[in-house]
Amino acid sequence: MKGTFLFILILCLAASIIAFKKDPQLVNDGFVQGMKMLGKILPILVVAFILAGMMEQILPRDLLADILGPESGFRGLALGTLAGALMPGGPFILFPLMAVLLKAGAGVGPLVAFLTSWALLGFHRLLIYEAPIMGWKFALCRMAASLIFPIIIGYFADWAWKAWSRG
Repeated sequence: MKGTFLFILILCLAASIIAFKKDPQLVNDGFVQGMKMLGKILPILVVAFILAGMMEQILPRDLLADILGPESGFRGLALGTLAGALMPGGPFILFPLMAVLLKAGAGVGPLVAFLTSWALLGFHRLLIYEAPIMGWKFALCRMAASLIFPIIIGYFADWAWKAWSRG
């Protein structure tokens, strides 16, 4: 987290210097705009992190390890894929939840399948945006072509994680 914070801080300072050179008022305007965005996102972040904390307390670790653990195999990858496809919401909810699942004993492969499926499949996006805008034929064709990738990517992530953990 420290590295990410420092990187974003450096970008922020660089953008502020560029803005100041263009017009000193732009620095103030950018700060005000950033605070407005923070005001909109902060309640979501707070609730998402509380949810993640609650999930950490209530998730039965034995059951989680059995269904999504490192040794869950194809079943864990398939369940991760299904859960990711059905998971509504944005990254503010998804990543804290994934961190809790990893800490609670979920395997890297099923979690990567979950994340990939959330990004590629997203049934809620298919129903709300894609099919109404692009049409059902396009939406179903894209969905069918995408179905296998979360499992493949999860499998390779699991393999890479285990290989990197050994040496």
